[in-house]
Formats: sequence, structure tokens, C-alpha cells
Amino acid sequence: MTGQEEERLARVALSRLGEPGDPRLTGLVAELGAVHVRDLLLGESPGGRQGDDRQETEGSHAQASRTERDRAAVVEDVAARLITLDPEAELARADRRGIRFVVPGDVEWPAGLAALAGAGTAHERGGIPLGLWVRGALRLDQLDPRLAVVGSRSATTYGERVAGEVAAVAARAGYCVVSGAAFGIDQAAHRGALAAGGTTIAVLACGVDRAYPAAHRQLIDHVAEVGAVVSEAPPGCAPMRVRFLARNRVIAALSAGTVVVEAAVRSGALSTATWAERVNRPVMAVPGPVTSAASQGVHERIRVGAATLVTSGYDVLELVGRPGEHLVEVPREPPTARDRVTARHRQVLDALPVSREVGSDAIARASGIGVREAYRALLTLEERGLAVRGTRGWRLGRDAASLPEPGGGAP
Repeated sequence: MTGQEEERLARVALSRLGEPGDPRLTGLVAELGAVHVRDLLLGESPGGRQGDDRQETEGSHAQASRTERDRAAVVEDVAARLITLDPEAELARADRRGIRFVVPGDVEWPAGLAALAGAGTAHERGGIPLGLWVRGALRLDQLDPRLAVVGSRSATTYGERVAGEVAAVAARAGYCVVSGAAFGIDQAAHRGALAAGGTTIAVLACGVDRAYPAAHRQLIDHVAEVGAVVSEAPPGCAPMRVRFLARNRVIAALSAGTVVVEAAVRSGALSTATWAERVNRPVMAVPGPVTSAASQGVHERIRVGAATLVTSGYDVLELVGRPGEHLVEVPREPPTARDRVTARHRQVLDALPVSREVGSDAIARASGIGVREAYRALLTLEERGLAVRGTRGWRLGRDAASLPEPGGGAP
């Protein structure tokens, strides 16, 4: 058995022992390696005391003490169950169902997950996943680059439309859309990517062999056919609150950036945004009506500068793309006839009456310009259809009729 395969089996076993994202377990595995942690729990470590000595020489005594406390807590909580597990049989059962277990060192292991090592904890969840259970036609390294689109389960029609548009634009630009397969914004994001002919990843808070919510079984199965369904939780696991909290950090770390579309003050989508901040990925937020409770959390993130306001998929691409790529033009009104004349000519234009005709000397006085200069300006405006000369003088031309009414006219 290769070292990578032994590491995989150890991680399979450990993933059955604790909840996803348990920082005690993820921290020990990151520091000591899964095989060593498993052997310590079984009391079979060939060099347990040497490992302790190494910790004390390489790190501080405080760090070694903290590691010992974590180790003792893990042993107390889960070690007795380790003996009953059969990771080889579990991998074989998963393989028969089209499920694989991806671990660090595999070709398809997402490199972005490494950022979780320094991201701390939230809600007592954190650390790099022990592994990812994956059901899907494509490898995770084929589903890159990735963009997370998340938001409220109780989404409005507006929110679902915007989420679908953002996902579709990203998908057409080659991004794989990552979301959680929940009702509302998640569902709209997956469907938007699929409708655009793109790929998508559903990150679940239960086993990849289960559908949650149950009403989305068809959607989740279709995602597995064209993309991937991913979970930190082993097959068969049911959705639990703590698993949703752990799942959010995976969504954020998998993605080049996170877009939040509609999120109330208390929202799991904001948890995903927080994790995106911690792993130094762009956080983007779509504003809603200021009176909408569904967007209060989004608006607060924008207000305090924790998220960048975006209004379309093109804004998102500019933020997550490479420098100089997907640049968005600043929206401007088309130039009007008034924009095409000089400032002095606009003074004369503003002095022209709409219907009655007045002489050029009256227009000169109203515009504050000399008579000769005003007359030359009137000739130019006449050539451009902005002024009309009649038998009694001058008035505004037909081409200027749609321009804003001037603030003052000739007497």
C-alpha cells in the first residue's frame, strides 16, 4: 500500500469519528498527519514519545500543551469507535455508488482549501477538511475556476432572477458556479449556470448520496451528471445545523470569490461571506430594496465595507478575473446635441425661447455674450438644427426640442 493510500484510509476512518470541520481533529491532522493521529488514537504509534519531543523542540511549550489537550479530548470523544471502522470496505461501497474520497495530494484536490489552515474558527468549526466525498462526472480540477453564489432560502423573485443572471454570465465566461443546493438563491444559481451550458458544484451538509432538500433530488442528481456534488460528511450522513456551518467554509474556500444575493441579518450566506473574507477571497453583494428584510444583511456588509457592491455578472467577473480582464465600461448616457457644442454656445442655446422669436441682440443680453459672438453662435446652432431663424428673429430648433428646458430665456 502506498503512503497516499494509507493516508486516504486513515482520513476515511477519522472522518467517521467527528463532525466535519471539528477544529480539534482538523488541527491534529494538519499538524501530525492522518496516519499518525489514527495510530495515536489506537495506541499503536511507533514513535509517539518522539513525536511529542519533536513538538516541544520545534514549537513552544504552550503549543505542545494545547496539542496534548486537543489530543486527549479527541481520544475521549471518539477513539473507542475507531476500532469498529473498516475504511477499505467503506471506500469500496462508495465506489460502487459512483462516489470517491478526495484527499490532499490527489490531482483533483482543490488547492484553495489550504487557505483554511490560517483562517481560524467560527462557530467551533474550522481547518482544512480531512477529505471531500465527491459524486460527479467531472474531477474537481476540471471544474475550475470557481465562483460561489449564495443567499437567502426565502428569496424574492428579484433575488432569484439576479442570482440566475450572475451565475449564467459567470458560467458563459468559463466559471464553475458553487452553491449549496438549498431553496431560493442557491437553486437559482445552480439553474442559471446549467441553463447557460456551464458547470456547477453543489456542496451539501449531508452525504453526497442523499438529497437535501428532498425536493431538489432531481436538481442534485443532474448536477452530479454534469458537474459534482461534494460533502465533507461521509455517505449516509443526515443534514445537521453544525454541518451547515462547516459546509459554508468549504464553499468559500473552493471559490475565487463569493457573491451574496439577498441575506437577512441572520443568514448562513453571511457565514459563507465571512469565511471568504478569512481566506482572502473577494466578497461581493447585490443590493436589494432598502425596505427589504431579505437584503438587510447584504446592505450592512456593503455599508461597513466588508463587501463590494455588484449589480450584474459582469461586475463580478471584473472583480474575480485577472487584471485587465472583463473590464466593465462605466455606464454613461448617450451624448446629446447639447453635449456636442461649446460651453459658450450652450449659453446662447439656453437663452433661445421655445416658440416665440426674438432678435439676436436680446439673446446676447440674456446669455451674457457680446452681440457679434452671439450672432456667430446662432449661425453655428442653426447649421446643427438647434436654432431656427424666422422673420422676427430666433427660436429653439426642432432638434433641440427634446433637450431639457433652459433655465432662463430671452425677455
